[in-house]
Amino acid sequence: MRMFKLKRDERGAAAIEMAISLPVLVFFIYGIFESALLLWASAGMQHAIGEGARLATIFPTPSATAVSDQVTATLFGTYDAKSGYPTVSVVKNTLGSSKWYTITVTYKRDVTFLFLASREITLTQSKRVYIAQ
Repeated sequence: MRMFKLKRDERGAAAIEMAISLPVLVFFIYGIFESALLLWASAGMQHAIGEGARLATIFPTPSATAVSDQVTATLFGTYDAKSGYPTVSVVKNTLGSSKWYTITVTYKRDVTFLFLASREITLTQSKRVYIAQ
């Protein structure tokens, strides 16, 4: 008789369901937040490379240092990068009569996913910009 009463008794069922589902929900929300930070950094890198590319295409051609300074000045979303990052590289290349800059931005960050071990994430974006002659 007592067993039948326990089967019909639903008191505490909501608390048990919440105890099971809440950690999963927190895990997913934290994952979305971490992913958003990486996407924000990627957008900032792409924006900065675009600004550097815009500067590199003007005449007279600016120096690689000036393009690098422009990229660094317009970079956003990378405040939580590892020490020494983000790195900006601007290299002038020549092949025959063609001249171009290769602009590269590299960003590294340790992503700690709650109680799991941290992993290093590296984002690299690059753009080739042909120089006006």
